[in-house]
Amino acid sequence: MTYKFGRLSIFQVYCFLSVSCSELLSRSKRAWIIDSFTIEEGHPGPFPYVLGKIQIDREFRVLFELSGEGVDEEPKGVISIHEESGTLYAHKAVDFEEWTVLKLKFEVKKTDRTIDTNLGIHIAILDINDNPPLFQRDLYQISVKEEAEQGSHLLTVLAHDRDQRGTPNSTFHYEIKSVIPKHPDTDFYVDEFGRISFRGCLDHEETKMFKVLVEAKDHGDVVSLSSSTTVLVHVQDGNNHLPTFSGLTGSAKVKEDETGVSPLRLHVTDKDKPYSPGWRARYNIQGEEQDSFQIETDPETNDGVLTVIKPLDFEDGAQRELLISVENESPYFSCKVKDRTTSGLWEVDTTKAGDTGAAQPHSVKVIIEIEDINDPPVFSEAVKEAMMEENAPTGTWVERVTAADPDSTHVREFVYKVGHDPAGWMWVDPHTGDITTVQSPDRESPHVVDGVYRILLHAVDDDDPPMTGTTAVDIYVIDQNDNIPQLTESILVMCMSDSPTTNNITAFDLDDDPLGGPFTFELLGDINGKWSLSPSYGYTAGLVKGPGVYVGPHTVDLKVSDMQGKYGVYSLSVTVCDCSMIPNCLSRRDVTTSATFGAIGIMFSSLLLFLLFLLMAVAISCKEEFTTLQTNDTSGETLLTSNIEQPGTDCEVTIDTRMMNSPSKRNLSYTSDGALLALLHRRLSSLQETEEEQLDYEPHTYADEGESDQISELEDIIIPDQDSLQKAVNDLGPKFKRLASICLESHRGK
Repeated sequence: MTYKFGRLSIFQVYCFLSVSCSELLSRSKRAWIIDSFTIEEGHPGPFPYVLGKIQIDREFRVLFELSGEGVDEEPKGVISIHEESGTLYAHKAVDFEEWTVLKLKFEVKKTDRTIDTNLGIHIAILDINDNPPLFQRDLYQISVKEEAEQGSHLLTVLAHDRDQRGTPNSTFHYEIKSVIPKHPDTDFYVDEFGRISFRGCLDHEETKMFKVLVEAKDHGDVVSLSSSTTVLVHVQDGNNHLPTFSGLTGSAKVKEDETGVSPLRLHVTDKDKPYSPGWRARYNIQGEEQDSFQIETDPETNDGVLTVIKPLDFEDGAQRELLISVENESPYFSCKVKDRTTSGLWEVDTTKAGDTGAAQPHSVKVIIEIEDINDPPVFSEAVKEAMMEENAPTGTWVERVTAADPDSTHVREFVYKVGHDPAGWMWVDPHTGDITTVQSPDRESPHVVDGVYRILLHAVDDDDPPMTGTTAVDIYVIDQNDNIPQLTESILVMCMSDSPTTNNITAFDLDDDPLGGPFTFELLGDINGKWSLSPSYGYTAGLVKGPGVYVGPHTVDLKVSDMQGKYGVYSLSVTVCDCSMIPNCLSRRDVTTSATFGAIGIMFSSLLLFLLFLLMAVAISCKEEFTTLQTNDTSGETLLTSNIEQPGTDCEVTIDTRMMNSPSKRNLSYTSDGALLALLHRRLSSLQETEEEQLDYEPHTYADEGESDQISELEDIIIPDQDSLQKAVNDLGPKFKRLASICLESHRGK
């Protein structure tokens, strides 16, 4: 087979299974002449046009068929072949960026439609420069600081060409086509990779934004295509202009001791963008060591407002000289072009804050005048200390205070006065400042705190209005032994007991050590077998009750002495109660000891009335004639009506006194009147209890005298509080039949 290849053509032939390669090669006498075919993309037509003709040396007639891409596969309808002549036709243009080659199948058939030859054909699409390089975006924007240095990378722009890779049609370069506005100190450039930078200096005040047009242009042989994009470079305002003072307003005067006033306002100008960090002013004060002034920036006007924050003293000088400088919040930066070279970066001169030779902040000197005012007198000491003994006689000298007028130009007269004297003990001489007593001081006064008595003194001048200076005087009051020991309480309650009973006695002394406790306690009077102390030294002594003390109230005289021998004598009111008959005797101590004298008077009045009713009851019960007691017939009551006592009985009661002093049990022999005496005994033993506590009494069991082996059970006697004594006496009936029989037997034996 013989193949002919035209210019710019690619032709490939493949063997198919229908005809073996060996068979084809054996047909050496057959001559195939097939031109190579190409299609130029974007061919303008007219269509169809002839691509070429397939020539074949055959002794018999053959038919030609094509299939595949460009025929019956996408892109369809591009290629066709004349069945008998073998002429190829192109029917429309093909885009190289879509199809770089068309792959077809070429078949030669006999007239009976059997396949004679089966070949594969590739028709190449020839690329033309029909695509310019395109940028990823039509518009780029970037913000750059004004102090950015030349050569700094600003941003990168990227373009892409769809033409055949590696050919001049797809090879391109970047180029800055224009910069608006054109500034002599700023030049933008772009490298082969699309990286944009600048040379020279940026100045926001000159140009706030640059519009840079960047072009990408390919290297096509026939025609060169290009596209462009726009880059907006926004220049941020920096601090390349220092603020300068432009004027002062204000009186520049201030009164001494006056604070919070603004005697001066300083004005500045700055070419940087208003309200930016490079425009806002920051002020500094130099030459003022007392920190009496501060200066703040007015956020609206950028003025410096000078304010007095500590009192000024005219006597320290009539003027204050201040050096005030101003700079910006952001650091200063300066850039100037010195030489514009033809290649590379330009020669520029840059300056930063702190660099040697850099411009210094602008400063101005101001003078503030201090106006003299009347100063109050000043004491030599803010707190004066003194010392004196308590109980010092009236007129005792304590201390002297001194004050002076600090005014250097107008010295005024002044007098001393007492400002605050809580107890009214002191007087101060108005001319000399001598402090003397007008009352004897008492260290135990509540106005003396931790041994110190404080007064306030004033020095008042004669100006209009008068000015006042103040000092405090702390007087240390020396303690004296002018207080005797005292008892915390003088009323005690103790329980009756066969063994010794102890109750604590606590003492205190208003005097301080060593004029107070510990104390010595001593009992006075007849105390043998009755009272003793254990311990008898300390802050608390123990009062011990002996066996000879009976139930009832007692008075014990007690002497208490301090460490210096100063003493006091006290009468203790001690109540001994039978805790078996009076429950919770000790727990009622607070109630009994807190009763007022009026309540005690009422109790004694009640006692007298009770004795009166008792005598009347005894007289009635011992008459010759017997009168029936009248009671209400109420179901459930304990007492019953009784008429069993014989008229004319002389009732007696025999009481074993030895048993009366026993706290455990009493063996008594009662007659009818003996029961009344027992009630009286109970009443007397509870005089110090409040009326509402009488219900706490519990019944007590007694035995018949002479019959200790057989104790007769007596029924309970209930006397409600609301019942009168007379009613209780009248209602004594069968409940007392056992007592009546005892009384009668005793009477008969006489």
